[in-house]
Amino acid sequence: MSSVLRAMALTAAAMIAFPAAAQNPLVRAPSGAVQGESHGAVDVYKGLPYARPPMRWKPPVAVPAWSGVRDATKFGASCMQPKSRPGSIYASELGEMSEDCLFLNVWSKQGVRDAPVMVWIHGGSLTTGSSAEAMYDGAKLAERGVVVVSINYRLGALGYLAHPLLSAESPDKVSGNYGLLDQIEALRWVQKNIAAFGGDPSNVTIAGESAGALSVMYLMASPAARGLFHKAIAQSAYMISTPELKQARFGEQAAEAIGSQIATALGATDLAGLRAIDAAKLMEGTAKVGYFPLGTIDGRVLPRQLVDVFDRGEQAPVPIVAGFNSGEIRSLRFLAPPVPADAAKYEATIRSRYSDLADDFLKQYPANNLEASILATPRDALYGWTAERLVRRQTALGQGSFLYYFDHGYPAADQAGLHGFHAAELPYIFGTMDRTPPRWPKNPATATESAMSEAMLGYWTSFMRTGQPSADRQPAWQPYGSTRAYMAFADAPRPATHLLPGMFELNEQVVCRRRESGAQSWNWNVGIVSPPLPPAAERCK
Repeated sequence: MSSVLRAMALTAAAMIAFPAAAQNPLVRAPSGAVQGESHGAVDVYKGLPYARPPMRWKPPVAVPAWSGVRDATKFGASCMQPKSRPGSIYASELGEMSEDCLFLNVWSKQGVRDAPVMVWIHGGSLTTGSSAEAMYDGAKLAERGVVVVSINYRLGALGYLAHPLLSAESPDKVSGNYGLLDQIEALRWVQKNIAAFGGDPSNVTIAGESAGALSVMYLMASPAARGLFHKAIAQSAYMISTPELKQARFGEQAAEAIGSQIATALGATDLAGLRAIDAAKLMEGTAKVGYFPLGTIDGRVLPRQLVDVFDRGEQAPVPIVAGFNSGEIRSLRFLAPPVPADAAKYEATIRSRYSDLADDFLKQYPANNLEASILATPRDALYGWTAERLVRRQTALGQGSFLYYFDHGYPAADQAGLHGFHAAELPYIFGTMDRTPPRWPKNPATATESAMSEAMLGYWTSFMRTGQPSADRQPAWQPYGSTRAYMAFADAPRPATHLLPGMFELNEQVVCRRRESGAQSWNWNVGIVSPPLPPAAERCK
């Protein structure tokens, strides 16, 4: 069935053929009328299309306005993705999956007008995830006066594959970044429609965790997204090196070359062959051959490496909240190498890899607690360095910038060795501690946990509203500024300064040398698995 026919069928199936029920909310937005559901004081609208059903490896096209009233009581299909890793604490039942997945959802408190808007971008390594995940329910945020929008975007090879033949057929002669273009199209939909749901299109915060936070940085760097948002929240972002469209650089193959290898591995010799592959088989097949989706530096959608965009001050000049978790790698052990057999071997390896920076490295990640050092090294190289870099660069632009460190534990997580694990903050921010995935360490229903959630909800919603995070009966959260202030979320919110002294400087120096060499990537290739570090360049001194 053609995409046009599929769009017509989808629209017809979603239309309500009977008068809107009095108890169900009805919104007449520029894109069309929608009927959702009321849950207490919050109205919820699910499965709203923000683009036409996408053509494979084509940019999204805005959805045309529909006539009639669209049923908005069920989530739309999740985007195609491979099966989750066995035993993953992050895996949820996502229901229907389809290439026709460009939907969003809206939570809005009844009667609000000109309310701040949060656009939530889910994580999942740009490979998995969905806006339909129960943990992302926006009701608690909406109760506090925020209009919440959660979005789907194309994932994996369907969202990020570049290929020379795809570039050749593109009017702009580029390929890749389709998932990022989806996110930009969703932001355009918000600008056009969100006022009808009580939101203020001039006060939009983009927010995401992990790959969602990577997407936040991509959006901050993309000229095509400029003006579509006004604040940013990046939770556990990672400013790693990214493949460039046609040039092999920083130890990365060209994105087009990666795409050609993937096509060959799948047995496709041309675009027709690639487009003929069943979507589920494509996602499983690309996962099996090791495809790791990232954005593509194409000179247009992403003009240059993220580190260069932020160093040049070319990113969106918006206030930001950025931070990371103490135990990021505890639930992401595949990002850390095995613990060495003994301290002497560890120290010898570090000295062979880090040369004149070895003493600084061993001071930060000592040999007297090998497991802690092995876990902290990629945590800081990926998430800690990025968070502090973001608040530093936004501070330099004169924007309010707020750093946090989530070091909160609870019995089920601590007993599983997952204190402060990756994404552990999410149910506190959404107020969904009772709606986590099946294997997630269960959050207890205690006064302590409720208080932490109330505090984080307060800080996050006030930032979305005013650009300054604050919470009732909680300490003031100072901007990063000259004191290097941050908020620690441990047993309770506790303000402090100078997070992990020396961490940022060491990792900044490592990345600077790798950038100057032009031959080494920067990601989780650190510590005992680091390549020998290039010598200090003049720019890095």
